[in-house]
This record gives sequence, C-alpha cells and structure tokens, in this order.
Amino acid sequence: MQRAAAGDERAFRLLVERWQQPVFAFLARMTGSREEALDLSQEVFVRVYREKERYRPAGHFAGWLFRIAGNLARSSFRRRRVLRWVHFDAKAHDRGAAHTPADREHERDQLRARVDQAIARLPERQRQALLLRRYEEMSHEEIARALKTSAPAVESLLQRAMTGLRRDLGPWVRGS
Repeated sequence: MQRAAAGDERAFRLLVERWQQPVFAFLARMTGSREEALDLSQEVFVRVYREKERYRPAGHFAGWLFRIAGNLARSSFRRRRVLRWVHFDAKAHDRGAAHTPADREHERDQLRARVDQAIARLPERQRQALLLRRYEEMSHEEIARALKTSAPAVESLLQRAMTGLRRDLGPWVRGS
C-alpha cells in the first residue's frame, strides 16, 4: 500500500488482485447479496485509490481496508432503510474437493442456510466482528482497528454473537 500511495500503479493493481476476493466475500456475507457486494467491493477499491495519500502504515492494511468495506456496507443499509436478507449461496464459494452422498450434501446445505440466516439476524456490529474473525481470520486487535473499538469490546461482540448463534441454532447444532 505504501508503494501504491506513492503512485506505483502496478502496486495498486497487485493490491486489488490480492484483496478483491476477501473483500467481496465479506461484503456478500454482510449484505446477503452478491450483486450488491460486487458493486460495493468495486467502490471499496475506488475509495482506497482516492484515499491512498492519506493511508498511514501505523496500523495493519487489512483493518483499514475492511473498515472502508464495513462503512460502505452500513451506508448501503442506511440507503435501503430496510434490511432485507437473502440467502447467500456459500456453497458456490466454499466448494470442497470431495463429493458426498446427496442426502448428506442436502443436510449440509440446510445447515449452511440456517447458519447464514442466523448470522444475518445478528446485530450489525456483532455480525461484522464475527465475519472478520471467522472468514477473514483477523485477530481481535485487527478487528478492533477495523471497527474503531478496543480488543476487549471485540471479544464481547464475538461472545454475544456466539451466544446468539447458539440460541438461534440450538436444535441444529450438536452439543447445544
């Protein structure tokens, strides 16, 4: 990012190539819409390009990038004024190499759909923290920077998110 901020176009192209899929996946899970996620992910990189001179390497780039993505998702929610969640087809993005019998695959698809719906019902900050931790594998400190909060606050958000998911998915998850 420092090279991109200094005007190196090749560095910016490499940055986009490296981060476009994680940003898209995060936004798709946040919005529940592949089309909206595609539009927003393009806007994320437009913003990164416009703000490149203001980037400060004191923090982690991923935190800065996902803060932009999260802010755009929240702005999109405010514009829509109604949060409508449609099922995100995670199967299309998370295909495994091994095939399972049809009944087990159907069972897994049902559980995945229920998990996606349960995540969609979480409060926005809990959902964002959970998605950054689970799918982007960010540390609590990185999530704290992305959400402009503290690491203990992130821990609390994640605990409340997991409590909500356990309550919502209780009959569908073993050990609940």
